[in-house]
Amino acid sequence: MQAYYLRIMTNLNTFKIDITKAEQSKINQVDFDNLAFGRVFTDHMFVCDFVDGVWQQPKITPYQPLTIEPSARVLHYGQAVFEGMKAYKDDQGKVWLFRPDQNFKRINTSAARLAMPEFPESYFFKGLEELLKLDNQWIKSGVGNSLYLRPFVIATEPAIAASPANAYKFMIICSPAKAYYTGKVRVLFAEKYSRSANGGVGFAKAAGNYAAQFYPTSLAQKEGFQQVIWTDANTHENLEEAGTMNTFFRVNDTLLTAPISDRILDGVTRKSLVQLAEDLNIKCEVRTVTVNEIKTAARNGELKEIFGAGTAAVISPIEAFKHGDEVFELPEITDSYANLLKTSVLNIQHNLSEDKHGWRYEVK
Repeated sequence: MQAYYLRIMTNLNTFKIDITKAEQSKINQVDFDNLAFGRVFTDHMFVCDFVDGVWQQPKITPYQPLTIEPSARVLHYGQAVFEGMKAYKDDQGKVWLFRPDQNFKRINTSAARLAMPEFPESYFFKGLEELLKLDNQWIKSGVGNSLYLRPFVIATEPAIAASPANAYKFMIICSPAKAYYTGKVRVLFAEKYSRSANGGVGFAKAAGNYAAQFYPTSLAQKEGFQQVIWTDANTHENLEEAGTMNTFFRVNDTLLTAPISDRILDGVTRKSLVQLAEDLNIKCEVRTVTVNEIKTAARNGELKEIFGAGTAAVISPIEAFKHGDEVFELPEITDSYANLLKTSVLNIQHNLSEDKHGWRYEVK
């Protein structure tokens, strides 16, 4: 991994980005102690257009509204993919990314699935580097603080024929962040609606995946549940992932999580937790997890924990779940795997512990 990052860093100086700095920063208007997730944005943004089959000169400009045609294909056919990443600042003022190579690979995998052009590796990393240098003061040190990074691509060609676009815009915007969820979460196990199906785009971070979840999630919220844990579309018997998170189940002292597939997102936090569980000698099984086995484990007192994992939330403990007419309250435990794993991953991200897997990427 470190060799991969060294190669990237070696290639970053082969081109330049056109940079227009903001005349005045907005940072003094921001209350960093009371941040609503994804509502405040930094002073600058990265922009690169795809025209005539070629990615054009990348730019960094002041954060500002976009102007696109009403006929832009993204508005009609949903060609839009995105990523979620974070930048962290340690106590020495160094800035770090966590496994950004995985985000780069995944956004291009998502783009390919939606017939969109892949983005050059050097542009992606150079764009992140320069953007984070400009908006360095927006990254606050301390565990729990981060700068959320949102790379995304949209189809901008003005045409409403039902076919892939010929013009796209790649952008990165940044938002200072604290916790995505506060407190524990209550969830429903899906019985009717599905997040994705075999052969679909569930593995991609396609904007439409999330839009399709909003309605069934709103129904769950009316019952007092914050999220839905989705089940397979064919039988609704196998537990997959939650609305914005991969999911883990602790039965006795074994962690269970569903394998990735064309229905399930290959979460960066998820794969990191699987590795960290191995490092910590926690037994972790990546296999099909059924609704019935989790309900049975809950009835028998063997279900100790359920938690979600993702970039925004890191780890979000689940205190209860509902399936059918039954609600299962999970026990409160002092030796939770959720807390142990969350501390482990946060310490790596904030440069507070050894990074033996080479996951940290320093922004220099």
